[in-house]
Amino acid sequence: MADTELIHDETAGIERLLEIMRALRNPKTGCPWDVAQDFATIAPYTIEEAYEVADAIEREAWDELKGELGDLLFQSVFHAQMAEEAGHFTFQDVVTTMSNKMVSRHPHVFGDESRDKSPEQQTRDWEAIKAAERAGKAQQGTLDGVAVGLPALLRAHKLQKRAARVGFDWPDASHVIDKIQEEAAELVEARDELTQDAVEEEFGDLMFVMANLGRHLGVEPEAALRRANAKFIRRFEGVEARLADLGKRPEDSTLEEMDALWDAEKEAQRAKAT
Repeated sequence: MADTELIHDETAGIERLLEIMRALRNPKTGCPWDVAQDFATIAPYTIEEAYEVADAIEREAWDELKGELGDLLFQSVFHAQMAEEAGHFTFQDVVTTMSNKMVSRHPHVFGDESRDKSPEQQTRDWEAIKAAERAGKAQQGTLDGVAVGLPALLRAHKLQKRAARVGFDWPDASHVIDKIQEEAAELVEARDELTQDAVEEEFGDLMFVMANLGRHLGVEPEAALRRANAKFIRRFEGVEARLADLGKRPEDSTLEEMDALWDAEKEAQRAKAT
């Protein structure tokens, strides 16, 4: 039986949310949709909510961020509730596990190590601690534990970081740029002479090396591509607005006209940003 007093207590914090989730999942009195879900069906929503958090941050939409963080928290509560029903673990186990992890990974804050370290040294220490944790889980391979479900571009970045830690890396960005030129030439060759499957493989190789260049330049490729997407949207919407002022739509225009409007919009947005 749901604790209705707790559910309607706006001051109850996380316990209220946990009780709401238990009520939603109640097989007899809960929401049929929530009851029907499992880990696999909820996972796509979890990924979507994480991206909506990132989107709100990218747009500096701080009023929206509160709600998006709440949506993401609810995903954790949903998974934890299903796990408790299956006898795997509880939400409190999740909290304890994360708290223990943060304490163990920050000995310079919660232990007796010195805080007098550069951010770079702390990053190296963090990676060393994570490597020891993976060893304790019998994850012996360098690339073990890089989640398969990550977006491919982000996963490429993480795989390359792991390989670089054991010395499998180009010495500097110039070598990566040479490799990009090589992969681009192979892609052109595949396009002209090989199958579609080979074209896809060569395209993937080129994207993988581009992600590596981002790492060498200190750029997180997934974030960079999100920014590029947002910039494209702003500029294309500007082109549409300029066409509307002319009484036209994109499908009524020529590529040459839209290119000219694109250049004008690009300059206008750059001037506005400075």
